[in-house]
Amino acid sequence: MRTKKALEYRIFKFTMGLAIGALLVACSSPQPAIDQKPGSTKIPTITSRAQPTPAPNSMRGVQGEWSLSKAAEPYRGVTVTASFLPRPGYEAAISLIPEFERLTGITIKWKSIYYEQMRNALVLDFTSDTPKFDIVLIDVVWTGEFASVGWIAPLAPFYNNPALTDPNLDLQDFFPILLESFGTWDKKVYGLPFDNYSGLLYYNKCMLKKAGFDRPPDTWQELKDIYGPALTKDNQYAFALQSAAGETQSCDSFMRFVWPFGGSLLTDAFKPNLSSKESLAGLKFRQELMRYMPPNVVEMEHEDVINMLALGRVAMITEWTGWYKWLTDPNTSKIPDCLGVTLEPAGPAGRKPALGGFSLGINSHSSPEKQSAAWLFIQWITSKDKARTYIEAGGIPGRRSAYADNALKKQFPYFEPVVISWDKYGNAIYRPRFQEWPAISRIVANTGTDMMRGNLSVEEGAKRIDDQVYYILYESGYYGNKPRLQ
Repeated sequence: MRTKKALEYRIFKFTMGLAIGALLVACSSPQPAIDQKPGSTKIPTITSRAQPTPAPNSMRGVQGEWSLSKAAEPYRGVTVTASFLPRPGYEAAISLIPEFERLTGITIKWKSIYYEQMRNALVLDFTSDTPKFDIVLIDVVWTGEFASVGWIAPLAPFYNNPALTDPNLDLQDFFPILLESFGTWDKKVYGLPFDNYSGLLYYNKCMLKKAGFDRPPDTWQELKDIYGPALTKDNQYAFALQSAAGETQSCDSFMRFVWPFGGSLLTDAFKPNLSSKESLAGLKFRQELMRYMPPNVVEMEHEDVINMLALGRVAMITEWTGWYKWLTDPNTSKIPDCLGVTLEPAGPAGRKPALGGFSLGINSHSSPEKQSAAWLFIQWITSKDKARTYIEAGGIPGRRSAYADNALKKQFPYFEPVVISWDKYGNAIYRPRFQEWPAISRIVANTGTDMMRGNLSVEEGAKRIDDQVYYILYESGYYGNKPRLQ
């Protein structure tokens, strides 16, 4: 057993360097990158959720003293490149880039990369002699890794520079759960929230009404016991859960059923906790719920479950806020008039919805000129002034002020559940953000897939993950003097 664990840990250590890039590409979906050009419960307290240092009052000067065009004068002609995903929030940002370029004379290029390949592409870029990405897309679970290794630059030198920063930047306007989780590590801000998600329950109101329901289920138990049998028939299914191998399995499927049943990946003492009765209850519930899902759900990615809902094949899914546009667009969905959206169902421990999303940061290896130009774009695309336009184009900003707009509230019914989720139920440690998460995620994903397929019992799978997680954390020093930041 010791030999096996030692081998697993050597593999884990290997993943923390450049070589993990090639390994992950080999294990990910063979999808090409796309080059483009402009044209109710208490969440556990964690020590790492310290408030970031806000921009000083001296920056909040008289409005009109600062302009983006003037700030950009030294950087006219500079070209910066961003790493983006092929998702609605990025399409929205791309549609706004020409305006930024006209105002600043800075050229913004981007490369659109599928999520399964994004971390690998960034790691390769960080460790190359000629970095390509100046604007870095940072998943919430990459924050600790990228910051700890020094791949991304702290933003304080930029937002404390009056020549570069709009006095109306207002970091405190970001939802705290988003700025703290997506952008902050060890009390330093490394990114501004950009493409921001909470898990929501999307449902087909017409299918529910036909089955005799005038509302969506409020709890997971209700979904399984009452809605499941009534909505699963004639090649239609009550629910679909994206569960494909990789982060989709570990985050969107596995952890989604651990938390609301009172479980967790780790205890407050940083010990593995999947073998607790609460965690096991959630994972067993997932197995039981599969009888009301499509038979190939273990192979489904986000796009697959979105399409099944959009085509009227499933009645309900739990998905990120970022997919709302696709489900309401008649070009991509058959159910715009039937679409409903609400909070994720509650479990025995209350509502603990999935938390995910990204921030935009700056490559620490880019030149000073490119870093400054990158900062000007990041603060502009995430600003209060652009939030409304970004929403209307299909983006999900992290600005509280944007969600107080009454006209937008009527236009976008997801506003209410997403604000409640972020304000009341946001779980900053839904997935750990420390450097070891990518290796742990692979273990959870591989074993979680075996559990769903029935290749091993829930108890066996939970113990297998617990044992391997303990070994990784032990060898990484968390049971010694290493700070237990998540």
